[in-house]
Amino acid sequence: MSGHGPAIPMTSRKCGPLTGEAHVPGDKSISHRSLILGAMAVGETHITGLLEGEDVIGTANAMKAFGADVERLGDGEWRVYGVGVGGFAEPENVIDCGNAGTGVRLIMGAMASSDITATFTGDASLRSRPMGRVTNPIALFGAQSYGREGGRLPMTVIGAADPVPVRYTTPMASAQVKSAVLLAGLNAPGETVVIEKEATRDHTERMLAGFGAEITVEDTDEGHVITLKGQPELMPQTIAVPRDPSSAAFPVCAALIVPGSDVLVPNIGLNPTRAGLFYTLQDMGADLIFENPREEGGEPVADLRAKYSPNMKGIVVPPERAASMIDEYPILSVVASYATGKTEMPGVHELRVKESDRIDAMAKGLRANGVTVDEGEDWWSVEGLGPEGVPGGATVATVLDHRIAMSFACLGMATQKPVHLDDGGPIATSFPVFEGLMAGLGAQLTRDNK
Repeated sequence: MSGHGPAIPMTSRKCGPLTGEAHVPGDKSISHRSLILGAMAVGETHITGLLEGEDVIGTANAMKAFGADVERLGDGEWRVYGVGVGGFAEPENVIDCGNAGTGVRLIMGAMASSDITATFTGDASLRSRPMGRVTNPIALFGAQSYGREGGRLPMTVIGAADPVPVRYTTPMASAQVKSAVLLAGLNAPGETVVIEKEATRDHTERMLAGFGAEITVEDTDEGHVITLKGQPELMPQTIAVPRDPSSAAFPVCAALIVPGSDVLVPNIGLNPTRAGLFYTLQDMGADLIFENPREEGGEPVADLRAKYSPNMKGIVVPPERAASMIDEYPILSVVASYATGKTEMPGVHELRVKESDRIDAMAKGLRANGVTVDEGEDWWSVEGLGPEGVPGGATVATVLDHRIAMSFACLGMATQKPVHLDDGGPIATSFPVFEGLMAGLGAQLTRDNK
């Protein structure tokens, strides 16, 4: 059984060229933050292009539970009438965040400096993931957290009655941790400072500035230093959410490995802290072009054209690039399987504690389909078999992880034998239109009736 209901077995078969335009959903990271900051602003925020996957809908429902007026107006169009910084009401019921690690950690941060109590839970995958990386820093503001052994959900957070500002150095490269601390800092007096040893995705900083917060970012001898002045009055915004580069990764990478493919993915967010996969693919020799570069809503965007690339070579992915592509390593490993030579991926311990242990899940599935994979605690490598060289034929466990499921669906589009997924249900958490979109390009991805 999936954490999302009965398992949905799927089969992905070798297909003809993938062609056409792939209109992928809105950016998940920006969608979560739009709803949360809209709820913390004073007045009405209007959002278009919102990702309407289960994860983001869970955040929308959570903001309603905290007292904001949240309404869906149409396809991807939402209004949020916020309650202001410090204005959250105490939820009447448990907040169920489903599979959304980003959602639960950001919401915990947002409520941590308000004098309210909230209890959080999620699906089986989310309940297995550690929350200490957020509950430890929010404790510095004065919040208290009580959960299961190992700091796992369900968890009750008691917000600080008299929050204090914090100066916090993140122990790992994590945009979720940084963002949770900044959101907690909104309702603390004085200046909250977050120091990162290496910069992570900066959607929160960009969006805080857009909502009118006083925030500065500088690189110093200490690291990447973000300073936020607390207790601002956030002003409502009109937000056009760019399309998600993490979702775009799947049609882009599928096009690179399926002979004859030519796919255009319009209006993709190319924030430098998110675009590491695309630069890595170009380093491997992928035929990937950025067309019509521009800026929308403070975020750089472009149209991506991906064509079949039979001459890709394995590379060593720079470890400093990991933070900008951490969610894309599963699909990168699929592309690496069709390249020539070894692709090495160091500095990726964060993959061990995502929705699943993604190194373990991808390694097992790739090996079952005939690919040689080596791994360590914070690194892994894939021996490429060249174009059309992956045997396939196995059934893989998607371990309640949407990115694992979509990665193996893409693998099977070019394998010699079909690839079977034990459960494709989790795909809906981030990319609910994945099946239809890929079928429209020419993929043969079917649900198995059992």
